[in-house]
Amino acid sequence: DGDEDVRTALTAFAASDPVPNSTTIAIREGLGEAPGWPVIATEPFSSARKWSSTTFDGHGTWLLGAPDVLLDTMGRGGIADGGDVAGRVRDLSQRGSRVVMLSRSASPVVEQRLPSDLTPAALVVLRDTPRDDAAEIVGYFREQDVELKVISGDNVETVKAVADLVGIESLGPGTDARELPSDIDRLADALEADTVFGRVVPEQKQQIVAALQSRGHVVGMTGDGVNDVLALKDANLGIAMGAGSPATRSVADLVLLDNRFSTLPVVVDEGRKVINNVERVANLFVVKAVYAVLLTVIVGLAGVPFPFIPRQLTLIGTFSIGVPGYILALAPERGLVRAGFLERVLRFSLPAGIIAGTTTYIVYEYARRHVDVELVEARTVATMTLLSIGLVVLLVVSRPLNRWKLMLTAAMATSYAVISLIEPLRKFFELVFTDVAEVWAVAATGIVIAGIAVALVPRVVPGLRSRSEDVAVT
Repeated sequence: DGDEDVRTALTAFAASDPVPNSTTIAIREGLGEAPGWPVIATEPFSSARKWSSTTFDGHGTWLLGAPDVLLDTMGRGGIADGGDVAGRVRDLSQRGSRVVMLSRSASPVVEQRLPSDLTPAALVVLRDTPRDDAAEIVGYFREQDVELKVISGDNVETVKAVADLVGIESLGPGTDARELPSDIDRLADALEADTVFGRVVPEQKQQIVAALQSRGHVVGMTGDGVNDVLALKDANLGIAMGAGSPATRSVADLVLLDNRFSTLPVVVDEGRKVINNVERVANLFVVKAVYAVLLTVIVGLAGVPFPFIPRQLTLIGTFSIGVPGYILALAPERGLVRAGFLERVLRFSLPAGIIAGTTTYIVYEYARRHVDVELVEARTVATMTLLSIGLVVLLVVSRPLNRWKLMLTAAMATSYAVISLIEPLRKFFELVFTDVAEVWAVAATGIVIAGIAVALVPRVVPGLRSRSEDVAVT
């Protein structure tokens, strides 16, 4: 390590890289000005090979790469065999340091094959400094039941140490990706058994995403290098850093322009708010469409007056759908996004709309046929019935319920009551309340039965209570 010639060679090597990565840049910054060694040939770093090389005129060939890969070529065994160099690499890696090895050879690299006369020259020790907000972000995703998988091209012991440092709970001791099977099913089993994976090549990252998706996981992938492009492209959500390579930014679904993972909780919360609240609002509007069509068909077939005038429909829509839908669309929401949006909306809205429409028509017909009730009074009873069932639908789609959601429903009911009590508004909407107790008893019974039926729809219809799993791959 202290050989001045080796230090000079390392400085020249770092300066010779035409496309420097973060490791080469760190070496350049740490060693200063490079000597003017003439370069004959270079072999750029590859995530698949885990090494790069430069041949200098009069100074031989120098290689920089993963110690375990270069040591295997030298016939000295891998990290686990405990040789002198391997032992030092293992100790440094377990402390969270990133270690690369500089080696020398008198022979040039031919067709990307390592020379047979490689000799270790130096270990270059770098330390990855976790972001200040890393532990906080990991904690956030753990609270959200998002399972984290760490996949990296670095030594597995280094990756494991860094993962432990930021609070990522490991399911196993860490896995060397060179030991992972290529079969998707067996790979998925291996991914379920561990959290940290080192020495992962780009093609394996893509396979890991596919294996997780094959088990029904929704996969988010973060990365900033060209070796992440394949996985980012195939993930359900590809997240790239603003300072990352142009290739990753071009294929990613989301680019963090501020290069801070602390943005992700905000992104997740906003996404969940939009999707979950759109589903709630969609339920309200589809229920309205179902009962409106049903009532139109029934009234048309029966040849009776329609149960409402347009102004009464406006009253119902405003207090059971319009105003609540607007507020729900903007409400905070952190529940997990579930697959099957359209199917789930239809499974709730169709039975709920049929229940609301059928009950309203039955109550309306009973009131209309009563000898002591006029048509305007029957329409008022129908308006009251449908609005009440609509408020029950609002409560059901607002789950999980909390204080402000209950207050929203109460406010809508109170608003209708206020309109009913103010004579000019009551006349405008043509609300005339009959004094026949029997009609109101039938209406109340219908509202209670329909309300219970609507509340039970999510419990009896398959698929409305299911949850999907999220997996984030970093």
